Formats: sequence, structure tokens, C-alpha cells
Amino acid sequence: MRDPFSVVWLVLWALYLFGIYTPSARRFRRSRVRENRTSVGDALLDFSVFFAWQVFPLIYIFSDWLDFADYRLPSWTGWPGAALLALAVAVLFLAYRTLGANWSPKIDVREGQTLITGGIYARIRHPIYAGIWLWALAQPLLLHNWIAGPAMLVTFLPLYVTRLPKEEAMMIAHFGERYRAYMQRTGAIFPRF
Repeated sequence: MRDPFSVVWLVLWALYLFGIYTPSARRFRRSRVRENRTSVGDALLDFSVFFAWQVFPLIYIFSDWLDFADYRLPSWTGWPGAALLALAVAVLFLAYRTLGANWSPKIDVREGQTLITGGIYARIRHPIYAGIWLWALAQPLLLHNWIAGPAMLVTFLPLYVTRLPKEEAMMIAHFGERYRAYMQRTGAIFPRF
């Protein structure tokens, strides 16, 4: 194990993966798709973020394969990194819990999908993306490696820039004026009060 802050990353990653993501993924597999707008390019971007978010950090923590790309930050930077990561997990937990059966890892509309505007979604339309951004900012502060640390920032940016407009267009097509009105009173990834 590298250092205490890599343990923090590992614990919060396990909490997210097994306590938040996996139950939602199980529920997703039992639901039916009404309309799928996920392209091959979207799937490739998802795959690159998965590697940067989950595979590279685990390789960094449990092996010496990426040691050639290590860097050093002052030890105190781990504390804001840990706080950001804890906040990311909290935001992700609230978002997944509020979405319930409406969550999907793809750009699609589920059968029986409803427009969620309560809970964390009352102020922000894409709290899962907000949580991922927080995670992407925390990771380089916790994992001092040029591959495992900032790779998530580098891979998530193109996914976010291309996927958010597609999701918004899909929601407008499905929910119409209700979604447009919702857009007017909420922020995309920053809360609107």
C-alpha cells in the first residue's frame, strides 16, 4: 500500500463501487430501454473514463508498474483531496438514491422513466457529473502519479463535453416543456439557488 491517502482513495472507491454503483447497476439490468442514444463513441469515452477512474489507480496502489510516473506534492494536499473525495461520494450517493430506477449508465430513456426534480435534483440537473468532477479533482491530490492521478480529469472532460448536450437533448425530446422549465431553475453541475 502506498500511503494513508491511497488507502482513503481505496476505501471511498470500494464504498462507491459496492455500496452505490453496483445496486444501481443491478436495478438497471432489470429495466427495459425505451430509447437508446448511446453511440460507439460514447461507449469508448465511457471505457476510457473507467480505466482512468478505476483501473489505473488500482494498478498504481497495488503494483510498481506506474512508478516511473510518480510525482510528489506536499503531504498536506492529501487532506483537501480526501475532503473532495468524501464530498464526491456523498453527492454520488444522494444522486443515485434520488434517481432510483431512473438511473442509467447510458444515454437512454427507460420504460416508465420519470422526471426527477426533488432531492439533490432540485438545485442541480447533473449531480452525478458534479460528483465525478469532484472525484477527478481529488484523485491527483491523493494519488501522486501522472497516470493514476490526473488521468481521470483528462478523460472525463471530453466525455462531459460531448455527453451532456446529448443527454439534455434527449430529456427535452422525452419530457418537453417540463424539462425546459426544470433547466431554467437549476444549474447543470453547480447548484442554482
